[in-house]
Amino acid sequence: MFLMIICAVLAVEIKDLFSSVIAVGAVGLCLCVIFLILKAPDLAITQLVVEVLCLMILIRATIRRDLPFSTSGRWFFNTFITIIFVAMFLSLGSFCLKELPSFGHPIMKVSKFYLDQGAKISGATNLVSSIMLDFRVYDTFGEATILFTAVLAVMTVMRRRARKDVNEPEPKDDQ
Repeated sequence: MFLMIICAVLAVEIKDLFSSVIAVGAVGLCLCVIFLILKAPDLAITQLVVEVLCLMILIRATIRRDLPFSTSGRWFFNTFITIIFVAMFLSLGSFCLKELPSFGHPIMKVSKFYLDQGAKISGATNLVSSIMLDFRVYDTFGEATILFTAVLAVMTVMRRRARKDVNEPEPKDDQ
């Protein structure tokens, strides 16, 4: 949480717009980790999807042209950093997968209740559908609303023609 606060302060105080956007993205990713620590993986996934979409839009809005790193001799450094990131991501992913409980053995009381009583109470043959549509319908509706709103925001920001005069020339991406 302290990292979230530090990144939020940095996002406000940094003069460089691109660095500020990266700091805002770090705040959202820290929030995603907090949701995982609080055992709310559905919120973490939703937060991650919305955060990545918003970060892509903000980066596209701040960078007007591609950075010529491949012609400036920085390709080795960029490749090295990419390989390190992928290795760290894969090692963290394998560590997380090893920590999952075995299939069919819930670790929380609510999960055990859903597995034991879900089909009996709801009368559904598909237990996953029963949980999502009977027991957690408000949560599922909230997540669908968040994703729908994020898609609408992306479509609104990324559209080429805004409401303007038809005869007005369209601006180029380089400007």
